[in-house]
Amino acid sequence: MLYKTPGIALKTTNYADNSIVVHIFTETFGMQSYLINGARKLKARLPANLFQPLHLLDLVVYYKESNGLQRIKEAHPRPLLKEIPLEITKGSIALFLNEILYKVLRHQSPDPFLFNFIQQSIIWLDETKKSLANFHLIFLLKLSRFLGFLPLHHHKQQYPYFNLIEGIFSNNLPAHRHVLQEPHTSIFLRLLKTDFEESHHIKMNKSDRKYLVEKVLEFYRLHTENFGQVNSLYILEEIFN
Repeated sequence: MLYKTPGIALKTTNYADNSIVVHIFTETFGMQSYLINGARKLKARLPANLFQPLHLLDLVVYYKESNGLQRIKEAHPRPLLKEIPLEITKGSIALFLNEILYKVLRHQSPDPFLFNFIQQSIIWLDETKKSLANFHLIFLLKLSRFLGFLPLHHHKQQYPYFNLIEGIFSNNLPAHRHVLQEPHTSIFLRLLKTDFEESHHIKMNKSDRKYLVEKVLEFYRLHTENFGQVNSLYILEEIFN
């Protein structure tokens, strides 16, 4: 049976001689794997470059619940990304976020609110002319809400420590190393409260930003099964160093 659904391309794997398997987070079916025959041929009906990381798609798909690999009848960009594929900073951020999204969404069931958040974030990244130095940090903190481990904070009181295991701010230094301390706790809290449009107002040096990215990834690792290492992190560090 045929269905229409928006989708976000996340990962492509070569299959057989000229085919690919593409992993797409869809609004209707959650994470799905699609076999596309002949995608690497010169005049492919559905060419492999259509499914580059974080590309937004309008899909017409065949769906059978018992199938591990589904099929795509039609795929069209929605909208066509203009800067992410060509601009080095935006492209590097997209590769980094794409790797994390694939890790955390591998078994994700349909969630229209999560899908819309990711979709709107990609469009904002593609279109914005503002500084992007903090975008990936704010994206990951906002994403954690949909994954069920958003950091909890008191709106009227500020605490000096953030416990990464418990996901809470506190007055007490925990008896383990998975913790943020000042001055990084305050920066972390500002990031948590800031939207993309205002992200450029948060000033920090390169070493603080690098440290906070590593701690946010540690936070994800503690709350996501089999999260592992993020191989594209070094690319991001090169861009912002």
